[in-house]
Amino acid sequence: MELSVHIVVADASAAAEWYEKAFGARERSRIPLPGGGVMVVEVDFGGPVVHVASEFPAAGIVSPLTIGGTATVLQLNVEDVDAAWARAVQAGATVGHELADTFWGERHGQLTDPFGHRWNLAQRIRDVPHDELVAAAAQAFGGS
Repeated sequence: MELSVHIVVADASAAAEWYEKAFGARERSRIPLPGGGVMVVEVDFGGPVVHVASEFPAAGIVSPLTIGGTATVLQLNVEDVDAAWARAVQAGATVGHELADTFWGERHGQLTDPFGHRWNLAQRIRDVPHDELVAAAAQAFGGS
C-alpha cells in the first residue's frame, strides 16, 4: 500500500513554481491542457511526491481558497528548518505558528502558502522518550 498526496490549487503551474522557490521542490511531470492550463503537476519534495492539481469547480474539485480554508496540514521534515523557514517566508508564506523548539523534540512552525494550504516545517532536534512526551502533552493541553 502507498499513500499519494493530491492537493488542489487555483493554478497548478503557478503553485509548482512557488513550491520550487519556497521549498526547493522540483517538478517531475505535468499534464498540460488545451488553452494553456494544467491539469496536474507532480512535484518532488525530496522523497515524497505531491500531485498539485488545478481547480475544476464544475467537477467539484476546488482549492482551500475557494472553500475558505483547509483542515489538512502537510509537514516537511528538513535538515535546516531555519533556512527553509526563511526561504518560505521570503517567498510569501503567511506565518501561522512561529518557528520554535517543541516538547516533542522538533524545531517546528506552521505556514500557509499563497494557495491556501498549511505546511508544518520541522527539524528533529532531540529524541523524546514516550513517557516524557505523554506527560508534556498532558501538561501542554490542560492535564497535569
